[in-house]
Amino acid sequence: MMNRRTFLCGLTLGTICQPLAPEAQQTEKVYRVGVLQTIPNTGAINYMEAVRQGLLDHGYIEGRNIVIEHRVSTAPKENPALVADLLSRKIDILITWTTPALVVAKQATSTIPIVGISGDPVQMGLVASLARPGGNLTGLAILTDELELKNLQLLKEVVPGVARVAVLWNPDNPVWTLTLKRLHEEAPTLGVKLQPLAVRGPGDLEAAFATATREKAGALVVFREGIFTPLRQRIVNFAATHRLPAIYGAQSFIEVGGLIVYAANFLDMLRRAGSYVDKILKGARPADLPVEQPTKFELVINLKTARALGLTIPPSLLQRADEVIQ
Repeated sequence: MMNRRTFLCGLTLGTICQPLAPEAQQTEKVYRVGVLQTIPNTGAINYMEAVRQGLLDHGYIEGRNIVIEHRVSTAPKENPALVADLLSRKIDILITWTTPALVVAKQATSTIPIVGISGDPVQMGLVASLARPGGNLTGLAILTDELELKNLQLLKEVVPGVARVAVLWNPDNPVWTLTLKRLHEEAPTLGVKLQPLAVRGPGDLEAAFATATREKAGALVVFREGIFTPLRQRIVNFAATHRLPAIYGAQSFIEVGGLIVYAANFLDMLRRAGSYVDKILKGARPADLPVEQPTKFELVINLKTARALGLTIPPSLLQRADEVIQ
């Protein structure tokens, strides 16, 4: 017969010898993800939320299996210090976007994996090719020369008789030099001359606007440039005051009354970056992960602004629009 002491002893030994539950045996690894945000959030557009959602899509939850080191750059000159700070945090992977930030990140480390979104990573020397990036950087590429050429073509549809088109660009972002060269090559086939307006910061806007007025520009193309986002209201106001039909490369310009935006869905691209993070953290090499291109482009037309400018948007263009603001 089993007495009480024997029973308790057996119970205790049995508890000690019982295998631990899987949850207790394995502690889930916590990864440290660095994010350098190079464009400020605007209104309904929250870039960091898109990054978080992309990570969540693949099971990465802050406080459970990832720690996010988030930094915001307000000007390209801040990028080197912010990248150095993130790398000092012993991050497992770095996410960032815009060509200047990626150039800095690529120069700062050849070992930490980088997931980025850029204009043309091949021509910028960030990757060897889209299919086989090589090195420690991969991600998504907008291919800005093709996108901005499309914007110039769309603007010509809206204003068929325009002869001179001003182009707002930032010479400090090397990808725009290539894009502007491509537009200059294609402009004669569209029957237009380009008037480049160099803007490196807020202090350059007035001189750029004065040049556009003096040269009698009949329309305006605004490149998708990060430093233009905080200046978007001033840019849109100038176009309205001088009755310039304008097309923009970033969705945030519609928020402040921009006429037309044709752009890759950048929030979707940031969300897709999560799949790269997932693959790399599971052992894939950035060198072997092909750089993808956007799958979603959006054409948004603001009819309220068109009416204020006295413009009639061609019906064929309205039919192709993803959104028409009345």
